[in-house]
Amino acid sequence: MFRCFNLLLLLLFCFIYQSGAPPVGTSTIPVSGRKGDSVTLPCRFEAKKISVISLNNGSELIPVCQTEDCSGRVFKQRNCDVVFKDLSFSDAGTYFLNVFYQNDLAKLKRQIRTYQLHIHDEISVKTGEEHKLDVLSNANQVVHWTKNKTSWREVWSRSSGAQSDQLTDTDGTLTIKEFTANDAGTYRALDYEGEILITVTVTESDTESAGKHYNTDDDKTENTRQHTVVFWIMIVGLTIVLLVLALIMIPVIKKQFLKKRVSY
Repeated sequence: MFRCFNLLLLLLFCFIYQSGAPPVGTSTIPVSGRKGDSVTLPCRFEAKKISVISLNNGSELIPVCQTEDCSGRVFKQRNCDVVFKDLSFSDAGTYFLNVFYQNDLAKLKRQIRTYQLHIHDEISVKTGEEHKLDVLSNANQVVHWTKNKTSWREVWSRSSGAQSDQLTDTDGTLTIKEFTANDAGTYRALDYEGEILITVTVTESDTESAGKHYNTDDDKTENTRQHTVVFWIMIVGLTIVLLVLALIMIPVIKKQFLKKRVSY
């Protein structure tokens, strides 16, 4: 009965604090990961009597598996670290990790960690091709930086939508209609506080070089070896030729030398 009461009390705590509003003065831990990879939200809490952890993004509770061997993408590791697998752009944002534990007096207490998760990626787009940037789910603003610019330029905002004829906002996706060199550069999706959610570096694909072969380090090493072998073959061949010529010429020279001695 007592255990059931404790469990109900713990669940009540989780429900009350699932909004995860951090205490005043709580610092935010920046975490960055590449799209498709995994990333860890480090807990750095050594309490041995952790009862439960809960993760939320301010509006909804994020299910956290107890081990990696589960169907979900988010799971607990070690003491209370939280791992995200197969990152997507929609994972970017602010997260609150609530750690419920018991102190020496067996009182249930809570510590909270705040994280700013940033997702980045690099893509290459062919000239004239349409490309979709799925960066708008949690964004308030998207800015663009090119090599020719000296500052960030706003290309989309939640209030005004796309601000270029080259871009369209369809079903929450920012689409580049026909990619040109001017569309290359770095795109950043920012939240309402101006925090960076997503960074995508877009480069122009060189279609003319598609059929060209570029030497890798292995290719260069192999070419060097081939050149070295050819060089030594030439040296050895030249040496043999000189030896043969010497063997042919020595008797002739010796004969002429003896002839001159007899004549004297």
